[in-house]
Amino acid sequence: MTLIGAKKLRLAVAISSAIACYCAEAAAQDADISTSADQETEVIEVRGIRSALASALAEKRSADSIKEVIQAEDIGKLPDQNLAEVLENVTGVQIDRTAGVGTGVQIRGTNANRVEINGVSTVGSGNGRSGISFDDLPAALISSLEVIKVPTAETVEGSVGGTINLRTLRGLSLKEQLISIRAQAENSDLADATSPRVSATFGDSFDTDYGRVGLVLTGSYAEQQVASFDPRFDRDREVLPDSGSASAESFPFLRTQFLDQVISRYEYETKNFTGSFEFEPMDNLRLYFDATVNRQERAQKSSRAFISGTGGSAVVDNTDNTAFETVDLGTIDGPNGPLELGEVQAVLTGTLGVGVDANNNNIDPNLRTSVNTGSRITDSDVFATGFDLLLDRLALKGEVSYSSSDSVFPRLNTTLDFINPNGPQPSEGLSIDNGVPVEFDASGGTLQFGIAQNAEFGPSSQDLLNPANYALRGVGVGRSTQENSETAFRLDGDYDISDLNPYFSGIKAGLRWNKNKAESNDINTTSNFSNPNSAFYRPRADLFSNIVSAGPSNFNDADGRRLYIADYLTVDGDLSFNNPDQVLTAINNAIAENNAAQIANGNISEPYPSLAQPELQLDSFFDIEEETTALYLQGDYFFYINDMTFRGNVGVRYVSTDITSVGNNIENGVVTGLREENASYDYYLPRFNIASEVIDDLVIRAGVAKDIRRPNFDNLSTSINFPGGAGAAVRVGNPALTPEEVISYDLSAEYYFSDSSFVSVGVFHKERTDIFAAVRDNPEEPIGENGQIERDITAPCEGGGIFNPTVTDRNVWSSVPGTGICVPLQTTINLPNEETQTGIEVAFQHDLSEYEEELGWASGFGVIANYTYQEAGAGIETFRPATGDGNALNKLLGRTDTVQSTATLADDIVEERIELEDLSQNAYNITLFYDKYDLSVRARYTWRSAFKTGELISFDMPRIVDDRAQLNMSVSYDINDTFTVGLDGINLLREDRTEWCVNEGALLCAQGLTDRRIVLGITANL
Repeated sequence: MTLIGAKKLRLAVAISSAIACYCAEAAAQDADISTSADQETEVIEVRGIRSALASALAEKRSADSIKEVIQAEDIGKLPDQNLAEVLENVTGVQIDRTAGVGTGVQIRGTNANRVEINGVSTVGSGNGRSGISFDDLPAALISSLEVIKVPTAETVEGSVGGTINLRTLRGLSLKEQLISIRAQAENSDLADATSPRVSATFGDSFDTDYGRVGLVLTGSYAEQQVASFDPRFDRDREVLPDSGSASAESFPFLRTQFLDQVISRYEYETKNFTGSFEFEPMDNLRLYFDATVNRQERAQKSSRAFISGTGGSAVVDNTDNTAFETVDLGTIDGPNGPLELGEVQAVLTGTLGVGVDANNNNIDPNLRTSVNTGSRITDSDVFATGFDLLLDRLALKGEVSYSSSDSVFPRLNTTLDFINPNGPQPSEGLSIDNGVPVEFDASGGTLQFGIAQNAEFGPSSQDLLNPANYALRGVGVGRSTQENSETAFRLDGDYDISDLNPYFSGIKAGLRWNKNKAESNDINTTSNFSNPNSAFYRPRADLFSNIVSAGPSNFNDADGRRLYIADYLTVDGDLSFNNPDQVLTAINNAIAENNAAQIANGNISEPYPSLAQPELQLDSFFDIEEETTALYLQGDYFFYINDMTFRGNVGVRYVSTDITSVGNNIENGVVTGLREENASYDYYLPRFNIASEVIDDLVIRAGVAKDIRRPNFDNLSTSINFPGGAGAAVRVGNPALTPEEVISYDLSAEYYFSDSSFVSVGVFHKERTDIFAAVRDNPEEPIGENGQIERDITAPCEGGGIFNPTVTDRNVWSSVPGTGICVPLQTTINLPNEETQTGIEVAFQHDLSEYEEELGWASGFGVIANYTYQEAGAGIETFRPATGDGNALNKLLGRTDTVQSTATLADDIVEERIELEDLSQNAYNITLFYDKYDLSVRARYTWRSAFKTGELISFDMPRIVDDRAQLNMSVSYDINDTFTVGLDGINLLREDRTEWCVNEGALLCAQGLTDRRIVLGITANL
């Protein structure tokens, strides 16, 4: 059998399986393209959910490697609005969400994956390597997708979990002209908004005097408004019995440190276009041009009301802690074995008072409000042109592609201090703000707090909504940019040798060259009015009341909480994003007006400066260029042993990369030239896949493959990123980083008991070396005489950390006003040890269409289910000390042995083994569907267990996201051959995103209360 014949045989199996299915009436836009390895044009028409599932199953069955496939109808019949949400259907894939919208994807427990469009690499808006952002691509553009879990030698390197290839429609594969229009409206309950979404597709193929032509054009426009209510309650500072604090108990406990009420609101506007042009002048030659153009504006309009200043001794001493809870911190994996942290006490309920203490210090838990518009405006393009040529035995493919992503990150953050007109007032030279009484309650799994308006000195709603009671504290402006691109060329050949030997059907060889560029410019500035000496007479908000509005008052809508801050003012968030110049002008005018009044009153002699203009932060600039040449050789085999077919491939990929990292060389704050770092590496990546139908309908697969994952661009830079806040870590690049290496072993069994039904079980094992991990050096945080944290405020920070000269508000980390402070220093390293991942994947798919005569209408039911179990091997021998927040955890637990000098582990300081991030040990996905009589109904329930993030907040330990489920549902009805109406529900049970500190189920830290969304739509197929 020849190579072409063997491939046609496998393709014929796939086609016949799809055609044999019951073909319900459905939209012509769901016609799918089949791209065979020999590039012959085959026409496949897919109609109905069950036929789409069967077609995807047939492609999976005929594949030589382990992969998952989703077809257009399968995508279109669930309320998935972007690529991340589509991928949630796939076995072994979990996603994470931001304000309920899918934004992060983990394949087999890792984010280190690649996204391609029609086999072409994409680039992202940030510094990562995965490609275009998952929330940038709407589901309307996707005809089908495949997730390649075991690569072949021709698969481009760069993935640890898998490669995601999105496939758009091809004109030459259409059986008839395609015109489809869809319009939808989405309502988000917490955002209290309804947004439009529309998409249209035109496709056709036709003959000309010069050959066949195929054309497909798809465009979409989508708006989306979502919200998440995110309460945060930090209990990460200690009060010890012998501390001398008036609030001390007979036992040590974790006290209230920070209370934050955040409404995260995101507004998306996404414009997408994909086009495919094909020209077939001869039967053996195809020319094509593909384009994907994406324009997305993601506007963040988040508002906050938060309680700060809780760490001063006057506040701590006068906090009335009325109830405590016993928190089992559990066990962590320490350097000498498991560290049993045991049980501790944490404050549960109480009040923060207001007044003056015995030492004449103000008791001032202060209310601050802010609006953050950390947004992103991204232009992404993917262009590719190439040819497919078939010459007797030789099939040639050539392609030139260009991918780019240019982003601007506009940011305007404003913070106001509420000056309580009741009680003690701020005092020039001593305090810039004053306090409000606060009630807090963390019982019942709800983190809640609110202003105790009925308490002594409690402000009224009228006070809280009076602009004259708010003073300008800070303004941050940013216009940072990121420009990423990849230019690539590849040439692939496939030579038929099937009649020259009994085993190998073809030899493939190819060359790929690509150049990646990443340029980052951090452009920002911060203006602060927080110094009680130099900014005491700062402007009040009544001078810029035209840009001030009341914050959202519905923070209790998500869970009916009792305590929350309902009345407060902020600078208007919509105006801050839509017209930042108006906001800045209004504030500058207020500063000028205030200066005139304060000088006239004799309060100040020199005017306060206007807001600073954003400037390029020279320390953080980087320009990285990476040039890679890859060669591969692959043999495809197809043979029989005792009537059993064996097929697959074996090959090796060689990769050689040269990197140039350029940054500014700075001496004494002055750029003296460019600093350049060069590096190079090369790898051999062997890859092997085999599949065999050992008995009828039972396919056994195995694969072994090696791959690499390159470091993110900012981690490779020579630059230093100085954030403006005293609580943020300074990030330093590490040009010496080398790629992570991963070797994957896979074994699976798939049993197909009908054209649309199967069950599979697979195991995988990964060996990972040179894993990337963030490590941090913290500054010491001694407590001063007044109970205030007193970090070092002068370079060179002998007690740890790094001096950040850009900080103009030292906030709670020093009682001394001024500029500059020692902050944590964070960098990324290659971990020295090998880590392993082992997992099991189980999948099941079945429908009742074969029993139509027996069941009648009930034969339309079906089910899709999958389950994934995975665990890491705990092989990383690098440990992260939990010394953050003033070493509070070790003080609370009485752990003082920093060098493990004693025989017992009971006194060892808390150090935790670094683990793989975003890895859920268990996950499952169940979809029930009904597809018959023009009615299509689908309900999908997904669940994933808890996982650790890379966020180092409390105690410098990673946050743990609790297990989370979500129910989505879709109903559509074909009114006639032209029109279909649909109703979708997203997060119908309104499941929350809960975060724990130290261990899952230990100390509750934060909540994310997310939207329920309803989508109503109509589709016309003309």
